[in-house]
Amino acid sequence: MLKENVTKLLNEQINKEMYSAYLYFDMANFYVNKGMNGFANWFNIQSKEEMDHALLFVKYLQNNGFEVTLSAIAKPDKKYKDLKEPLVEALKHEEYVTDSINKIYTEALKVSDYRTLEFLNWFIKEQGEEEKNANDLIVAYDLHGNRGMFALDNKLGDRIYTAPSLQLD
Repeated sequence: MLKENVTKLLNEQINKEMYSAYLYFDMANFYVNKGMNGFANWFNIQSKEEMDHALLFVKYLQNNGFEVTLSAIAKPDKKYKDLKEPLVEALKHEEYVTDSINKIYTEALKVSDYRTLEFLNWFIKEQGEEEKNANDLIVAYDLHGNRGMFALDNKLGDRIYTAPSLQLD
């Protein structure tokens, strides 16, 4: 049985995942306005993935008989100075999300909520991938420099959306 304090954190995580989707959608819009459609594609797909993550938390709570409590999604308000800054901010944001999921895991462990621990294991692995992808994008940006931005933008345009591997009934 899930504990109330864990379900509170899970509900808060829904909002964080929705904000992540909103943030990445905003970053995609930034790149569209700069004529970088490949970067925009990468962040639009990232936004869809974050929405999927939020829906997984929703379904998990519903499957366990807990009410989902939605809250307002904050408006992304960062103004980027250059093409690299959203990439750096995306990595910082993924580290923030990782920390949030780790806190839920720690709380679930304290109260022996093994079902939630099992559920969160997928997200812990996913966050490792998210941080690596965000870091790899920064490295690629740095390696390509201004002269190679067209090639990198084209490569990022090839990214295809894939639904999460975690499925909940």
